[in-house]
Amino acid sequence: MATDIRATRVLPAGEWPAGTAADQLTLDYEQRHRRRFRYCAESGTAFLLDLPRAVVIGDGDGLLLEDGRRILVRAAAESLLRVTAADTATLMRLAWHIGNRHLPAVLTADHILIRDDAVIAAMLRGLGAGLASTMAPFTPERGAYAGTPAPHHHHHDHA
Repeated sequence: MATDIRATRVLPAGEWPAGTAADQLTLDYEQRHRRRFRYCAESGTAFLLDLPRAVVIGDGDGLLLEDGRRILVRAAAESLLRVTAADTATLMRLAWHIGNRHLPAVLTADHILIRDDAVIAAMLRGLGAGLASTMAPFTPERGAYAGTPAPHHHHHDHA
């Protein structure tokens, strides 16, 4: 059985010439949050994503194959909730509640986009949110430590 070529590196959007991609993948958020997975791109390029740790591959990012070819990644439209509020203070409070539940979100000046979830929608309505269903690519904020090593924690025995 032949082994697929591996993609071992993510090339950030804007840091590589996307027009040079050998093939393209269009994936939803779940499909773009991986460490190791087999893919077959739209023109038939089969490969194994094999990264050192799980990452969220962003819209426009590239995957570098071992042979030097690049695969362009596009974010697929998916079912989202557009969260709005009557004022900035309420929107900030809603953002806090979303973050407190560790939910990925797209933050803008006048709305928040989250993945469609009936339980979260009910909670947000109860907090005064306006909600609208929408279909759009989902590329949430990356975590504070995205692309950096996890902080080192020191444990001290104070006994």
